[in-house]
Amino acid sequence: MIDEDTKQVTQIDVAQKAGVSRSVVSYVINNGPRVVSNETRTRVLEAIAELNYRPNKHAQRLIQEKWNSVAEKQIGIIMSHGSLFERPYYGAILAGIQEAAHARHHHIRFIRVFESLKDPILLNQLIHKHEISGLILLSLNQTLESENDYGLLKHVLGRIQNVVCVDWEYENLASVNFDRFAAANSATHHLLTLGHQRVAYIGPCDQRVAGYEAAMSEQGLSTFSLISKGSAETGYDQASLCNMMHYSAIVAGTDEVAFGILKFCKEKALDVPRTIALVSIDNIALSAFAQPSLTTVAVPQKGIGERAVDMLIENKRGTNKANKQIMLPIELVIRESCGLSLSSTKTAALDEQKQLKFR
Repeated sequence: MIDEDTKQVTQIDVAQKAGVSRSVVSYVINNGPRVVSNETRTRVLEAIAELNYRPNKHAQRLIQEKWNSVAEKQIGIIMSHGSLFERPYYGAILAGIQEAAHARHHHIRFIRVFESLKDPILLNQLIHKHEISGLILLSLNQTLESENDYGLLKHVLGRIQNVVCVDWEYENLASVNFDRFAAANSATHHLLTLGHQRVAYIGPCDQRVAGYEAAMSEQGLSTFSLISKGSAETGYDQASLCNMMHYSAIVAGTDEVAFGILKFCKEKALDVPRTIALVSIDNIALSAFAQPSLTTVAVPQKGIGERAVDMLIENKRGTNKANKQIMLPIELVIRESCGLSLSSTKTAALDEQKQLKFR
């Protein structure tokens, strides 16, 4: 393999490796103007991957500058799926990253989904020490499934040393996160202190489930978990599978899941919190505007993004341990969806029935 620090790989090198002309290499890279057969295209892509060739549109300028100065304040972001853009929780994290980068005079070089890096041209163009000084990996645990996925991740980590995992953890890498176990444990404990004993969990399958189960086990209570993704759609679907009349309270793994549960309850004329109390996790901006407003465990979403940027900068300066793992604090925010204590809720319901009877 050519040493990229001693020789800049060119299209001519790729052409010689693939046994084609330089023009064919250009057609593959630029998707035209001429059509290249699948067999030839595959040979060219394999040569690009093996030689670590990266199209260098800034070649003339970079010759006159130091490579490291170009990438010194550039940050890359790789996230699991494009759907994260649609999720308020992740949108707040990305906002925190952007605001912190701007405040610290850094720049977001790119935001890409993990799948896109399977294109060797894009991989070699972006995942390079001459392009970025640090890399944020956002919730990649949601997309790592096969040996090839993990192989690609290790290839990325072999190229970029300054990496921070956000909203997940990976072997010996720095990370910034929140304590999912503690969040669900706190939500469940709050419902138990209100007198609820028949409490179910609906949400993602991670440490939130263990936190819920631990709180229930402490009181010798049975558990019931319905696993879903973190979206409102899956919250609604899982609520439809749960015998709501059997439970007096639900712990929702995310606020979005709670929105789905609220919609289902409204359709089934199940009053929240009188019939079913609800506590969730995240405290996204919309949680205060739900009907009823959500009692939720607040996660510092913007703070997660801001801290990730700080860690990249600290790592670059050598003032932080590269494998440091940070858990940001959480806080229970009590609103309307959990109601009063169970006995108070029952009393209020009986009083309302009496008032209706004598009207």
